[in-house]
Amino acid sequence: MNNLSRYLRVSEEVQKAIQENKPVVALESTIISHGMPYPKNVETALMVEETVRENGAIPATICIIGGKIVVGASHEDIEYLGKAGLSVHKASRRDLPVLLSKGMDGATTVATTMIGAALAGIKVFATGGVGGVHRGAETTMDISADLEELSDTNVMVVCAGCKSILDLNLTLEYLETKGVPVIGYKTGELPAFYTDKSGLKVDYRLDTPEEIASAFKAKIDLEMKGGMLVANPIPAEYAMDPDEINSTIEQAVKDANELGIKGKDTTPYLLDRIQKLTGGRSLDSNIQLVLNNARLASKIAVALSENQ
Repeated sequence: MNNLSRYLRVSEEVQKAIQENKPVVALESTIISHGMPYPKNVETALMVEETVRENGAIPATICIIGGKIVVGASHEDIEYLGKAGLSVHKASRRDLPVLLSKGMDGATTVATTMIGAALAGIKVFATGGVGGVHRGAETTMDISADLEELSDTNVMVVCAGCKSILDLNLTLEYLETKGVPVIGYKTGELPAFYTDKSGLKVDYRLDTPEEIASAFKAKIDLEMKGGMLVANPIPAEYAMDPDEINSTIEQAVKDANELGIKGKDTTPYLLDRIQKLTGGRSLDSNIQLVLNNARLASKIAVALSENQ
């Protein structure tokens, strides 16, 4: 544990909240550097933090600054990441040893945000959508490290389902194999990021934050390894037409293949391409679903802290 302080910096506010068993919600930073253009990325990140506070919890944006995993980024840290944009490393699990040892910066994916949250003692994390099994993975083996992290790290992830650029059916199969519970909030169907429809069933439907917190508490009490995925549909007024978004995604995937874009560059390219093809409407939807997830995650964190 002594060596951990070399690589981990937890803000005073977050540290105090954890010690006093107050609700804390972890937030990722890839959405800041790789998800949106400046200054919309910084505005959104601060808006998400404010949404967490309005719903009774303490926000803890996680990133890597100067070779340290920062849990509870300052406004200055967020501004820095927003301005640096794509020049900041998109940091997944495999990147941590080098980024930390060389004193570099990084924007955390779902996987690394889960790691940072677990190291600090945070149980609930709100994001946009999780990574998963990419289309064509039966030949490319392109599967996000997010899924493996969900099977290993004891952090609940609240999202708008899996990113719709993925193969959702294979993603659910992978999560089932790894024993990760997929919970639908007020829905029995897996939402698909930009739309609340996918035609695929979740493992369980739970209708209140308290029910979700209770289920996760049981998982903690049983000392079962791994997290829980809570799928929270995008609000109906911001959802996009399934046929339209699916055809847009297919076009973006085709463009990516023609350009030879692979690996960790795939998701940022596709999200940017989809934004351009939809005239910016997908970005508006993205922002609203992240805020919606922050609200739910905060309520779950409050219920979890009351149930300790």
